[in-house]
Amino acid sequence: MQQRATVLVAALCALACASLVLAGTVGSVPVSLSDLPAALLDALQGTGTTLASTLVDLRLTRALVAFVTGAALALAGVLMQALLRNPLADPYVLGISAGASVGALAALLFMCAAWMVDGAAFAGAAAISLLLYALARRDLGADGGATSLLLTGVILSSGCMALVTLMLSIAPEGRLRGMIFWMIGDLSGAPLRVLPWLALSAALLFAVRNARALNVIAMHGDGAAALGIHVGPLRKGLYCCSALLTASAVTTAGSIGFVGLIVPHACRFALGPDHRLLVPAATLAGGTFLVLADTLARTVAAPQQLPVGVVTALLGAPVFLFQLHQLRRP
Repeated sequence: MQQRATVLVAALCALACASLVLAGTVGSVPVSLSDLPAALLDALQGTGTTLASTLVDLRLTRALVAFVTGAALALAGVLMQALLRNPLADPYVLGISAGASVGALAALLFMCAAWMVDGAAFAGAAAISLLLYALARRDLGADGGATSLLLTGVILSSGCMALVTLMLSIAPEGRLRGMIFWMIGDLSGAPLRVLPWLALSAALLFAVRNARALNVIAMHGDGAAALGIHVGPLRKGLYCCSALLTASAVTTAGSIGFVGLIVPHACRFALGPDHRLLVPAATLAGGTFLVLADTLARTVAAPQQLPVGVVTALLGAPVFLFQLHQLRRP
C-alpha cells in the first residue's frame, strides 16, 4: 500500500510540474521549451531583459496562483465531504463563499482599491465562518450534528446570496462587469501571495495526520467515538481547515466552481476511499486541474481571456455526470 501510494503521489507531482511547464510555454505568443530554462532564470533574477522571460514570469505567476487555489479547493472538498459525510458536499456548501461574495461585491460597488476588495472578501468569509461556528458549535461534537451544520450553512448562504442579488441589481453599469467576473471566478491579475500557501500547508498537515481517523469516520459515522476517535475535536478541526481553505481560495480568485466537487470524486473513484492517499492525491490533482483549466481559458480564444470559472463549469458538469453514471452502474 505504501509503495503504491508513493508511486501515485510521485506521478501526480510530475504531472503538476508538467502542467506548470505547459502554462509557461503556451499562449498567444508561445515560448519554446529550449528557451524556457534561460527565460525562467532571467525571470527569477528579476532582470526581465527578454520578451520570453517577461512572458514566463507572468504566466508562471498566474499558474502558481491557479495551483494553490485549485489545491485549496480540492482539499477543502475532501475535508467538507468527510465533515458532512456527504459525497455531494463542496467547499461552498456552508455559505463561506457567499460571505466572501458579499464583502467583495460591496467593495467593488463602492469602487475600493484592489487590496481592499481582497480584504473585504476575506473579512466576509471570516465573518460567516465565525457566525456559523458560533451557531453550530455544539452540533459539531454531537451525533447527527452534520445535518444541523449543513442546514445552518444553507440558510446563511441564502441570506448572503440575497444581499449579492441586491447589490447586482443596484450596481451602476460601469461596475457591473467587474462584479460579475468576480462572481464567476477569474485569475487574471491575481497576485502571488504567501498566505494561501501557508493556509494550504497547515490544512494539508492536519489532514494527513488525521487521515486514519477520517477513514474511521467515513466507515462508521457517529459510532467512531466508540472506536477511540475524538469526534468532536476532529470535526471542529475539519470545519476550521475547510473554512480557512475556502476563504483563502475565494479571496484569491473569486468563486470557482466544481473543483472542490469533481476532483475529490475523481480521485476517490480512481484511487479508492483511503484518506491516507486521497488527501495528497486530491490536493495535487486539484492544483493541476485548475492550472490546465486556466491555461485553456487564456488560450482558447486568445488574445481574449475567458473567466476560468466558466471553463471549470463547462468541464466539470459533464465529468461529474459521468462519475455519477459510473457509480450507479450495477
